[in-house]
Amino acid sequence: MKEKLTSAAAMTMKITVSLLLLTLLLHCAALAQTAPAASLAATLKASKWQKRVLLLCAPNADNADLRRQQQLLAPVRAELNTRDLLVREVFTSQLPPADQRYAREQLKVPANGFVVILIGKDGGVKRRETSPLPPAQLFSTIDAMPMRQQEMRRPN
Repeated sequence: MKEKLTSAAAMTMKITVSLLLLTLLLHCAALAQTAPAASLAATLKASKWQKRVLLLCAPNADNADLRRQQQLLAPVRAELNTRDLLVREVFTSQLPPADQRYAREQLKVPANGFVVILIGKDGGVKRRETSPLPPAQLFSTIDAMPMRQQEMRRPN
């Protein structure tokens, strides 16, 4: 009888611990989803001298030009990484007011259109296109930059 009780108590303990872990994981996931994203300006500031940034700006995720740009970039992820390129999608209709102002005033992003903006490691806008940018053109722009030229000369 004592063995059955010990076995039942052990099983109850295992179930309780599992439920507590599951609750903790769900709570952490909920916190991660509700945590505010960094502002657009903060993201660009954090990338300065670290990464080049390619902003894909569209009113929403259903924009046809945005989808086409995503299709163009999907097969060249390795080349994007090689060039220290961080790709960020910016949905202008979903930005907080401060980010909308920043996008409109600093980056000249239209409220209801598509634009691709390449920002260099120095934080300057290097290229702006209002239609999807083929990877070959993107890479030729980057590879012509002096900082990229230095990177290509360095041994791995």
